[in-house]
Amino acid sequence: MRPAPADHGIVFRRVDLPGRPAIPARWDHVIVAPLNTRIETADGISVSTIEHLMAALAGCGIHNALVDVDGPEVPILDGSSAAFVSGILRTGLHRLDAPLRVIELLAPVSVRVGDATARLDPAEDLRISFQIDFEDAAIGRQYKTLNLANGAFGRELCDCRTFCRASDVTAMREKGLALGGTYDNAVVVDGDAILTPGGLRRTDEAVRHKMLDALGDLYTAGAPILGAYTGVRAGHAVTNALLRALFARPDAWAWKTCDAATAARLPGVGLTLADLPAVA
Repeated sequence: MRPAPADHGIVFRRVDLPGRPAIPARWDHVIVAPLNTRIETADGISVSTIEHLMAALAGCGIHNALVDVDGPEVPILDGSSAAFVSGILRTGLHRLDAPLRVIELLAPVSVRVGDATARLDPAEDLRISFQIDFEDAAIGRQYKTLNLANGAFGRELCDCRTFCRASDVTAMREKGLALGGTYDNAVVVDGDAILTPGGLRRTDEAVRHKMLDALGDLYTAGAPILGAYTGVRAGHAVTNALLRALFARPDAWAWKTCDAATAARLPGVGLTLADLPAVA
């Protein structure tokens, strides 16, 4: 990850390909994928699984960055954002002498895809509420809501890992997917059993990870959002559909230049290494 100038946004660069093609991490470059968020150029060059890194960038308050990737997928690491956040904070941030613009919600926007819904409502800061409901007793029904101000992402969400059911792993591998997946980079459950050694980091780690994903996917808006996100069984495709619905309605949002009070409520402000869980 490299510093970038004001109004650059988050851009990924495939340094393994001729010409080092760049791909903006923006909602209109997102290709719907079943298991992750993938961005792609018009000629088919892509980077997959950007959501955990995007969440780390959003949660650390980084608004401009150039991310060099030497392959088609961002490393999964332990299935969370913890290592990204730790690396960012240990390296430090470069502050730009330029005004910061955010996206302000002016009216509610919602989408439904099957039994999943996602909604954005006007708010003075970024808040995420999420509900999941799985048959596996190890996950079950979970609900959580957080205000992402004051470094909450680092303290509450960044160490929460992606999860899947043992039956999903078998199905994915039969399709040639997740071939590098191990117990080291995901929480695997089977009924009421946690198969991953060491168990859960938090009793509600699953819903917290879904909130982490939502933060990363929302950051493909191109700037921080001032709004309250509510997801019910929502995944990457649903959150992208929500952003597409938002930007299709010019009456529902506006650019806002941050004053000091607004900037102080953005994710990442005040976050330090001391805030991070031990795993980071």
